[in-house]
Amino acid sequence: MRELKIINAFLVNDGKISKEDIHVVGNKIVKIGNCIKSSDNAEVFDATGKYVFPGLIDDQVHFREPGLTHKATIETESKAALAGGITSFLEMPNTNPQTTTIKEWEFKNKLAEKTSYANYGFMFGGTNNNLDQILKLDSKRVPALKLFLGSSTGNMLVDNPEVLKNIFENTDLVIAVHCEDETTITNNLKAAKVKYGENIPIEQHPEIRSENACYLSSSQAISLAKQTGARLHVFHVSTAKELSLFRNDIPLKDKKITAEVCIHHLWFNSKDYKTKGTLIKWNPAIKTLNDSEALWDGLNSGLLDVLATDHAPHTIKEKLNSYNKAPSGGPLVQHSLPALLTAYHQKRISLEKIVEKACHNPAILFDIKNRGYIREGFFADLVIIDLDKKHTVNKKDLLYKCGWSPFEGTTFKGIVEKTLLNGQWAYNQGKVLPKSAAMALIFDR
Repeated sequence: MRELKIINAFLVNDGKISKEDIHVVGNKIVKIGNCIKSSDNAEVFDATGKYVFPGLIDDQVHFREPGLTHKATIETESKAALAGGITSFLEMPNTNPQTTTIKEWEFKNKLAEKTSYANYGFMFGGTNNNLDQILKLDSKRVPALKLFLGSSTGNMLVDNPEVLKNIFENTDLVIAVHCEDETTITNNLKAAKVKYGENIPIEQHPEIRSENACYLSSSQAISLAKQTGARLHVFHVSTAKELSLFRNDIPLKDKKITAEVCIHHLWFNSKDYKTKGTLIKWNPAIKTLNDSEALWDGLNSGLLDVLATDHAPHTIKEKLNSYNKAPSGGPLVQHSLPALLTAYHQKRISLEKIVEKACHNPAILFDIKNRGYIREGFFADLVIIDLDKKHTVNKKDLLYKCGWSPFEGTTFKGIVEKTLLNGQWAYNQGKVLPKSAAMALIFDR
């Protein structure tokens, strides 16, 4: 059985940084500590001066397969994820066809089994009429139920209050929600069209998909969760105002209501629309500098529990359309961690906090078995980081199928040098290795 020793590494894990060796046998970590006496047959990687994180777990990605493969595929985007230190992902159900039946959910898993390069789990989509399917889901295989409470493609907007209450009352799964109030957005868009016609400036995006639209929807979802006792996870919080809805006075494992923040809502703000235009059009919208600063504070204080990407690629041709026609979303998995490492150098966040929010907490929140930590007996998903090396994002290095990034031209300080997946090197200095070691995630419930 293959053995690997990573020696002289600075491990960032469980709230501390310590210099340790890691002994891997097969796909598991068997020892943390002095590994000099382990088998002579082991491969040795000297990580002197390098930092080692647990593999990141991204709880919200859109890999576009099936049906939207001109934008992305599970294969292409999982490779990009490995380059960004993300070893496990939870993928969203708004593909074509949508993942709103058990048949389509199983089909996605079969696709991933054949083509994914990172560990995978697929959320199941709720609609106004599929409660019968929701009640048949296997909670050890399905990470969560995803509900769109704001604009969505197809029939995935859940806008029937009675249906919503039934779902909240009748599932034990985590309910992950996209919260934007549809009526507020519709009225704001009508007003913008009256003022600007078909030439709505991109700067109006956070006014149309406003703070109030987010807060109204989030507060209603949280109220319903409290009323029914449901386990609620609010995706991509984008406003300072919403932070008042969450708490930080109890451990994550005891929370019934949790929240996620995404890298683009931390990194960008409304001033960036002038230079980035529709390339940074996301739903919910990137909002003010005050909002992004408050989100950093909320992340560090524990009001926000998880860091994610909401990776959602479109072609550059699609993104460069006018405001009304340009789709929302963009590719992020390859560069989220370098952006966070740069934020560390800017003293916005500690390395320990990055690991807590991007590795430990997703594993706790979704009950992911034996991942998210560097621990004996856990799967060997590890990221080797050169904390001081700089890298400027350029098109030729992008692994996304869509071939562009909102970070092009940005220089990051801190890079992913190597990624280990289930005990196998999966990414090494710019190259994804050809043999996949990916596994389906298991949820320990």
